Amino acid sequence: MVSINPLQLLLWTFRRNEKDVVNLYSTLSPVMQISTGGSMLNFGYWSSKHTDPISAQNNLCMIFADLAELSSAKRVVDVGSGLSAPSKLWRDNFPNIDLYDVNINFKQLGFSGIQKNIEFLNATSIKLPIANESVDRVLALESAQHFKPLNDFILESKRILIKSGLLVIAIPITTEKSSFGKLGVLKFTWSSEHYTLDYLKHLLNAAGFTISEEEFIGSNVYPPLTDYYVKNREYLKKLILTKYSPYVEKILFKSLLKMKKTSEEKIIDYVLLKCRL
Repeated sequence: MVSINPLQLLLWTFRRNEKDVVNLYSTLSPVMQISTGGSMLNFGYWSSKHTDPISAQNNLCMIFADLAELSSAKRVVDVGSGLSAPSKLWRDNFPNIDLYDVNINFKQLGFSGIQKNIEFLNATSIKLPIANESVDRVLALESAQHFKPLNDFILESKRILIKSGLLVIAIPITTEKSSFGKLGVLKFTWSSEHYTLDYLKHLLNAAGFTISEEEFIGSNVYPPLTDYYVKNREYLKKLILTKYSPYVEKILFKSLLKMKKTSEEKIIDYVLLKCRL
């Protein structure tokens, strides 16, 4: 049984410094693994052909890969790489790329063991241990919302990218309609920064990036994820309760319901961004 101090959890969520994010993911990422039976930590892109978590998560990774033009890439940095499941999927589909997985969470980096064409770097997103103008892709798949300050990550991406390189980001966002009252429980359980698209664009443009493509996919992320959990809650609840206390599952359930509601009300969304220098 995973022991979680509710006060400690609240402090991690409110402070959200790098150490807090590491503690939060080390403690709660197994919920995703237990619920899905896999090692992906993203919300997934759901469709009529992708109706279960693993399929939806793989689908998001491949849609992201297409946006990032990984078929023509050579040296790719995945910042905030989680358990490296996306990198392994990309490596298997694009065997000519060399991947560098950056994660401040050393425990997560060691999860996959030694991997062909994947090098693991235990580092922060704002000080990347990579030479100037040495890679052609920087990826942040559902991770940039944790990078603080985000502007430093964007500048680091610019530093290490070759002139024709791409910075590609998949990130949950809030809209101009968001407020403490409208976010409700998500204000406490959405344990990351709550960026708007305008703010992201401002930082990217100020750093010299041009956004060549943007796609809003929130309707294929939040509602179907919630619907899946609601439909299978009793089964998933039993799995989660083998490792966590009942209050963790209750918070998760309420958060998912609020996530769907705020998505449908256009208070939150999810955006894919392709950025060029």
